[in-house]
Amino acid sequence: MSFLIIAFNADQRHGQIKELVALAHIRVFNHYIQSPYVVLAAIEFTILAACAYLSIVLTQPAVILEAAQFGLVIRFTLIYASVMLLSTFSMGVYETGVKENFAAMAVRSVVSFCLVGGILMLLLGYILFSVSVMKGALFTAVALSLASVLAVRYAFYSVVDAVRLRRRILVLGAGKKAAQMIESIRAEASVGFDIVGFIPSDGNSIEVPEHQLLDSVGGIGHLVSKHNVDEIVVALDDRRRDSGGYFPLDELLDWKLNGVRITPLVGFYERELGRIELAEIHPGWMVFGDGFRYSRSRDGGKRVFDIGISLVLLALVWPLMLMTMLAVFLETGRPVLYKQQRVGFNGRVFEIVKFRSMTQNAEQDGKAVWAQQNDARVTRIGAFIRNTRLDELPQIFNVLKGEMSFVGPRPERPEFVGDLAKQLPYYEARHRVKPGLMGWAQLKYPYGASVEDAANKLVYDLYYVKNHSVLLDVLIVVQSVEVILLGKGVR
Repeated sequence: MSFLIIAFNADQRHGQIKELVALAHIRVFNHYIQSPYVVLAAIEFTILAACAYLSIVLTQPAVILEAAQFGLVIRFTLIYASVMLLSTFSMGVYETGVKENFAAMAVRSVVSFCLVGGILMLLLGYILFSVSVMKGALFTAVALSLASVLAVRYAFYSVVDAVRLRRRILVLGAGKKAAQMIESIRAEASVGFDIVGFIPSDGNSIEVPEHQLLDSVGGIGHLVSKHNVDEIVVALDDRRRDSGGYFPLDELLDWKLNGVRITPLVGFYERELGRIELAEIHPGWMVFGDGFRYSRSRDGGKRVFDIGISLVLLALVWPLMLMTMLAVFLETGRPVLYKQQRVGFNGRVFEIVKFRSMTQNAEQDGKAVWAQQNDARVTRIGAFIRNTRLDELPQIFNVLKGEMSFVGPRPERPEFVGDLAKQLPYYEARHRVKPGLMGWAQLKYPYGASVEDAANKLVYDLYYVKNHSVLLDVLIVVQSVEVILLGKGVR
């Protein structure tokens, strides 16, 4: 009897862990955040705060005993934990732990703690804390927390990747959409789920590997029970009844009522990959579905966010802007600034301002040309300021004028917009929000220099237009640190 009770409790605990770590996605202000990251972040915040407190105990034990200094110590621990957690997120450490390997994740962790987080804490420390508290404590805290966090991450990712804790997904469909789904998952980070197999439809061709096919004879029910399925994703090429396709409406409804999640492919892409696949949407979905909504309070909050962060950034980088202007002038003379027409909010054209990174008269015939990899028109100074994103800094004034937002789809040239709108469905929808200095598409896809690139970026721009919020803007700003430091997507 005691064995049965222990087994039941263990099974119950396993179910609770699976629901907490693998099954649920937390949706905050319409943006999906994968629950393993939330759980890991909460654990790490506690560890970081504990390491910061312990570092003061080890290096400045007398400070702990002083009642007047206790509030300062607590403030140091909380700010340290927050800064290091943001630095970790900004360097893409969590996703690296899934997509690549532990060694790559460890390297990024060292950079985020010792470089990004360490420098920020030095700047904040001597402003907010006394020298006596900071002396020796920061170095000790970084060393302790780096060792502790790496150990926790190794253990946590091992648990999350365990087969029994991952969501089990059954895919209805085995045609072109299902094959594309396989490729998309392979190219992106996939956290907390496994595909148990694909059910072919009589009306669709079979495009997935044969060993991944499942026999639907006897209905979906026995497959759901046999493979302990948590979710069914509908990825049929054609699900019209008159096409002869297999679409078990009654069975899907029954299993939905029994707790199995039923998800259309467009919803799966949005939740797992942060994008909206063009082939999966239609005008009715955009009009009647969630998102794509106007909110006066959201727009007001976004404008306050834009002005605040622009003024802070301008106060920090104006010396760099002066040096950049001087460097451009010394290499190629005037003009130092480069103005170019771009399409903004609701299709209005405005002039974007950048530091000139190409030779003068780079487009001698006046025809707009896509920037290419290792473009010969880019000067030596231009290559540097492009890699470091210094050429974009004058756009802070576009943000302050209200022509741009700090975060949003990158504005495109009118010459390109006309062609892209004709070739790509829903392209004009990206103009329903203000363009930005940085964007969701820039985090997810490298520099666009063709119609194909524009199509690949559009799926992320549409996700942003549908789900944008101040929270998503903050996440994009933080994650853009990695793009700037590593020079991703530069041409």
